Amino acid sequence: MLWEFLALFAIGLVLFYRWATANNGFFKDRDIPYEKPLLYFGNMVDMFLKRKSMFDIVCGLYEKGGSSKFFGIFEQRQPLLMVRDPDLIKQIAIKDFDHFINHRNVFATSSDDDPHDMSNLFGSSLFSMRDARWKDMRSTLSPAFTGSKMRQMFQLMNQVAKEAVDCLKKEQSSVQESDLDMKDYCTRFTNDVIASTAFGLNVNSFKDRENTFYQMGKKLTTFSFLQNLKFLLFFALKSLNKIVKVEIFDKKSTQYFVRLVLDAMKYRQEHNIIRPDMINMLMEARGLLQTEKAKTSAVREWSDRDIVAQCFVFFFAGFETSAVLMCFTAHELMENQDVQQKLYEEVQQVDSELEGKELTYEVIMGMKYLDQVVSEVLRKWPPAIAVDRECNKDITYEADGQKVEIKKGDVLWLPTCGFHRDPKYFENPKKFDPERFSEENKDTIQPFTYFPFGLGQRNCIASRFALLEAKAVIYYLLKNFRFAPAPKSCIPLELASSGFQLAPKSGFWIKFIQRN
Repeated sequence: MLWEFLALFAIGLVLFYRWATANNGFFKDRDIPYEKPLLYFGNMVDMFLKRKSMFDIVCGLYEKGGSSKFFGIFEQRQPLLMVRDPDLIKQIAIKDFDHFINHRNVFATSSDDDPHDMSNLFGSSLFSMRDARWKDMRSTLSPAFTGSKMRQMFQLMNQVAKEAVDCLKKEQSSVQESDLDMKDYCTRFTNDVIASTAFGLNVNSFKDRENTFYQMGKKLTTFSFLQNLKFLLFFALKSLNKIVKVEIFDKKSTQYFVRLVLDAMKYRQEHNIIRPDMINMLMEARGLLQTEKAKTSAVREWSDRDIVAQCFVFFFAGFETSAVLMCFTAHELMENQDVQQKLYEEVQQVDSELEGKELTYEVIMGMKYLDQVVSEVLRKWPPAIAVDRECNKDITYEADGQKVEIKKGDVLWLPTCGFHRDPKYFENPKKFDPERFSEENKDTIQPFTYFPFGLGQRNCIASRFALLEAKAVIYYLLKNFRFAPAPKSCIPLELASSGFQLAPKSGFWIKFIQRN
């Protein structure tokens, strides 16, 4: 019996080894320089062992590529062809876009999946949609983020930003200064903005701190050890997941958002309610509302899951990503007092010119130094560490004196943080310097070396939305408070090595000192 067990165990080990190393020769066979992978973990072992953040790992791999335009890396068993040349990135993302339309198929749902199955909303979202379905959904959602729509949404954002700062002032009315957990503050703000602009809800997470919308959102976007494990299972065992159906996100929270969207749609359809938000546009496209636009447009054959998924991913990205942008902006202003003072002077000037009137979309868009500061935050701490593309038609490129054939199904990685931290493109890249984006200097930035929101037709559809809400909250906070180091502030900033999300080791803590 023992020998039989040992024989089966040995066979199991051999089979596992063959499975884990099946792709190890991928780059060697094509004569592409690459980083040698570790069994099963590829080049990501430091993330699994919590020794380094994903951000630092990708920057390190980018540097190891040296002068190579293509450099091979492994995300577990998956070979990823890292593109390290701006001209090649332009070719891939713009000129040859029809060869690289899709993100890789990690979460994407298939056309034959049950349209009532809400367990994988991320897979039905615009981010994961593929080919014609993606083009159709993108063209439907694009009008939600035009300049005219942003003007309407900014009125709502502005109201939420003022309320957020007013609540903070009231809390601190008896003290001149206090330490603030910026992550908690900013996620409450982004939560309330999304509740208003996407779901048509009036939520104040500063007064009602335990409201259901915020609690459910926090559960969805807080990555526990179990959730990280589920993500890794999705990456490693995609075919098995179709049978097992591991739910990535908290089931109760997902069901809450499903009901929220479906109930809102039903109520609006019954009472023919029109609102300038995302749910309204999706309902028009599906022919569920009797509006002039709905009468003249082609009706889309979308399931409830398709509609819920767009609202879900808008919430998921907006809740976490926008909040992190605000947190890093506040942190950099706290560390760089000269930059903070210069920005405060611009805020003062704008406030003086407004003469007590409301802040408007045009005014905040005209704040040049604020734009420089936020642009530099996005360079130093991009929300997407890397952008991926999956090849859907074979193509060949000339690089490093040889022909590199990219075949259908190959995955390319465009390492955002690598380019943003490369001294070849950004002098002294670790220094926070908003002057890089001044009128005199911004044209000297080499094209396709700065892409915080992605590239080409598959760039982030809501980038203007994220920038607007970040600028609004920073404007009001800086107008009323000075940012100073707190005892728990992480200076110099070192990233936490656990999980996929960008955060300092000790969190985003800042001392807020009231201005007279």
